[in-house]
Amino acid sequence: MFFKGIHTRIKIVILITIIMFLIIIGKVFYIQVVDYKKLNRYATSLWSRNLPLAANRGIIYDRNGIELAGNITTTSLVLIPNQIEDKEKVAKDLSEILNVDYEEMYKHVSKKTSIERVHPEGRNLSYDIADKISTLGYEGVYLVKEAKRNYPYDTLLSHSIGFVGIDNQGLSGLELIYNKYLTGSDGSIKYFSDAKGNSLSMSQVYEQPQSGVNMTLTIDFELQEALERELDVAVSEYNPDQALGIVMDPKTGEILAMASRPNFSPSEYQNYTVEQINRNLPIWMTYEPGSTFKLVDTIQ
Repeated sequence: MFFKGIHTRIKIVILITIIMFLIIIGKVFYIQVVDYKKLNRYATSLWSRNLPLAANRGIIYDRNGIELAGNITTTSLVLIPNQIEDKEKVAKDLSEILNVDYEEMYKHVSKKTSIERVHPEGRNLSYDIADKISTLGYEGVYLVKEAKRNYPYDTLLSHSIGFVGIDNQGLSGLELIYNKYLTGSDGSIKYFSDAKGNSLSMSQVYEQPQSGVNMTLTIDFELQEALERELDVAVSEYNPDQALGIVMDPKTGEILAMASRPNFSPSEYQNYTVEQINRNLPIWMTYEPGSTFKLVDTIQ
């Protein structure tokens, strides 16, 4: 009777063990075969790294298709610290080329992060500087293309168009008001590496950036240019504290030209005061209607 009880318990233990093994095997089968996409996503997220590719902002045109605000392609520096072997030498060479303090550059090349931007010294690099960095050929030092906002007519319509920051975000004028439309979707170059930053033999994936929405204004470039010229003449002759002008189509109410003085250069907005760049006088300033009410008086 005693031995029979022992055999029964052994059979129960063996049965439980077999059931547990079946459950484990079933779970592994489910993960590897049925739910493999989820597992693959987890693995890819651990291996993949992205080199960002900035999208072009939407172009701003006048009513006749003349470009008032566009984009030019520049180059920026991106570091992958885990791939940089001789951090002291890389930091020394880059600090000399970019004219940056060595200690500051060493912080960038040794930072515990997957991707490091050198900001702002490594942004919007000239061709000569980018070429010097490219010639070094260091592992973990990459040059990526970026779009920089360009205002081909400089101060023309500057208060209305506004300006963008170094990351191409609208900060003033139409650039700010319609920023969500003008801003595109950034792309990337996806590459794969292990936890130490060593590149894996897997194909890179290119995700193309999507440009922002273009915008066409009611502004007529020739009229705008004429208004700007006349304001410059008035300022030169009479030296007023302020000057402004608006050209409107009386039939439709469309604004064909609008300018004021003082104005500023959107590409160098850092060199101006807040009052100079934020006061679009034709909109911001109050003034007496004066002769503009003659039409109303005549009708009455």
